[in-house]
Amino acid sequence: MKFAGLVLLCALAQASFADEGLWLFNQFPRAAVQEKYSFEATDAFLENLRLATVQIGEGSGAFVSPHGLLITNQHGISACAPDQGFYAAAASAETACRGLEARVLVALEDVTAQIKPPAAEPAKNVKAAAAAALTAEALQKRNAAIAGVEKACSGKTGDVCTVVSLSSGERYDLYRYKKYTDLRLVFVPERAVAFFGGNPEKLTYPRYDLDIAFLRAYENGRPADTPHFLKWSTAGVKEDDLVFSAGSPISTERLATAAQITFYRDTAMVPAISRLQTRIEDLRAFAAKSPDNLRTAQPELAELGSEYKLTAGKLIGLRDDWLLARKTNFEKKLKQAVQHDPKLGVEGTKVWDDIATAYKNWTPSERPYQVLEQPAAIGSNLFRIAREVVRLSEERGKPNEQRLPGYREGAVASLEAQLYSPAALDDGVETVLLTRYLEELKTLGEKEAPLKAILGGKTPQQAAEEMVHGTKLKDVAERKRLAADRQAVAQSEDPMVRLARLLEEPSRKLLKKHQDVIESLEVSAAERIAQYRFRLFGAADYPDATGTPRVTFGQVKGYKDRTQATVPYATTFGGLFHLAVYNQDPFKLSPRWLDGKPSLDLVAPMNFVSTCDITSGASGPVVDRKGELVGVTFDGNLESIALTYMYADESARAVHVATQGIEEALQEIYKTRELLRELGLPEERKPPTE
Repeated sequence: MKFAGLVLLCALAQASFADEGLWLFNQFPRAAVQEKYSFEATDAFLENLRLATVQIGEGSGAFVSPHGLLITNQHGISACAPDQGFYAAAASAETACRGLEARVLVALEDVTAQIKPPAAEPAKNVKAAAAAALTAEALQKRNAAIAGVEKACSGKTGDVCTVVSLSSGERYDLYRYKKYTDLRLVFVPERAVAFFGGNPEKLTYPRYDLDIAFLRAYENGRPADTPHFLKWSTAGVKEDDLVFSAGSPISTERLATAAQITFYRDTAMVPAISRLQTRIEDLRAFAAKSPDNLRTAQPELAELGSEYKLTAGKLIGLRDDWLLARKTNFEKKLKQAVQHDPKLGVEGTKVWDDIATAYKNWTPSERPYQVLEQPAAIGSNLFRIAREVVRLSEERGKPNEQRLPGYREGAVASLEAQLYSPAALDDGVETVLLTRYLEELKTLGEKEAPLKAILGGKTPQQAAEEMVHGTKLKDVAERKRLAADRQAVAQSEDPMVRLARLLEEPSRKLLKKHQDVIESLEVSAAERIAQYRFRLFGAADYPDATGTPRVTFGQVKGYKDRTQATVPYATTFGGLFHLAVYNQDPFKLSPRWLDGKPSLDLVAPMNFVSTCDITSGASGPVVDRKGELVGVTFDGNLESIALTYMYADESARAVHVATQGIEEALQEIYKTRELLRELGLPEERKPPTE
């Protein structure tokens, strides 16, 4: 291909944005890191980081001792974390986190040849793909091949095996995970200091949050043997340090075309933000009625607030003319390179027209799809449970390759762990959220959803109250009984099951349409674009995030915000107490913190930022050149959210809890001698030498 001009452009981009990339552990850009930072990322360095990192709850963490002790974020395990904090000084006091599991990526393998036929001569293969989209039959064969590979791996190893599609189906990797299902809480700080400053949707950096938790993984009733762990750094971080961050970023859209991101900006995100905002307002009104309401609503408010901040931040980024112009310019040059190739020509560029047409055709269906199928009843755990019960009872009766992806044999164990979690559900919170969902269904009309059968002449609030109070799905045994018996689901008079059942036909209809119009495009038209990029960049390009383990790198570095104000690389305990001077919500600290202030090093780093490539779900450990733990990622600043679509490091930053701050708090505030000892740290902070 005659890609010389584009190669030059991309080489310049690589030089400008050298810290970019959500890298696979088996495709890390060692040469780029060596060139910029004079550091060799050895096999041993990357392997220990991978085997020490765990997926857990809604994020990631890492083992920090050989006895199953791990660190993660409090926000990812909130159902297991008491608001007032917790510390188990002895193993016998460690409490079970039911329904929570941790997974370690123990092996990964390229299985592309088993999923799709070997490519023919590249240009001919691309031209053939450009002539016609994948047929439904070909897509079904591919799904069957994926299911077969996953089943064979799980049967042979007993581990969780998942085939991951990379670069829009250009490559397929088999990920094998070791799973820990017995997790017990060791330490968590009070919620007030973990989420200092209030609702996440209002927060950006500077931050003063001790968003951490320690748990222990058990096997056969004993602490797990975890030889791969991250040693705690006694030095911590300072400005300009090179750091590496591991985690499982949920998704990015960096291969998205200009037509796609225009669709997200103008069609998908506006109703998504509105739906989140109304729920936050409803829950705040509910929480204002009593202290008990506030307590029960707080976890859901935090989760919805975080999602609101993420979605709103994406929209702000997409409304930045610079981002769309940069995306359009890059796309134009790529299309020109394809058009001038004699084996592709103008036919090769039609892929971009195919994508634009598909999203234009899908646009009228987007809002009904969001309400009925994905994400449906935002925040309502009872509806989620009801839908999963209905679908699990249906899907498990199908051949594995014909099931919905989340219900295949390789995924059912994790689905059931969440479905059968005994976590308490609050009737008041559920009623508020379900009422809002029924109001949304009313706006769709009878044509889209069977409203008369759902409401039965009642108002949404009346119907929601009856459903929440009348359901038996709060009983885990009842969920298991129904999920195992399709006939029992069909005959059930449970009001929540009935609601899920009534919505199943219109929801599946939209799901099928989405698969035909959009998802099939993602393995056909989008695959061709990925092929062009793959041929251009090869291993120098990284695939979009898929919720699977990745590793990034960057510098500890401050920045200038949108007002051009200088923002320092780290915040301190001094800043925390400055904001808490009046000790009023949301800047309120517990008495132990107020009493402990004189013993703290007020200039010790609490949170810090880095240029590590960050996106939703990318929480996890941060290590230095020695591979030692220096921080735990828990968020990104507002400017980082648009990195979902395109990377830039001028002001986008990942936000981490500093190990210096964690150590200081454990020593001076919480006096966790046994925990400090296991981490290899002194039980008390040593005074500075003269």
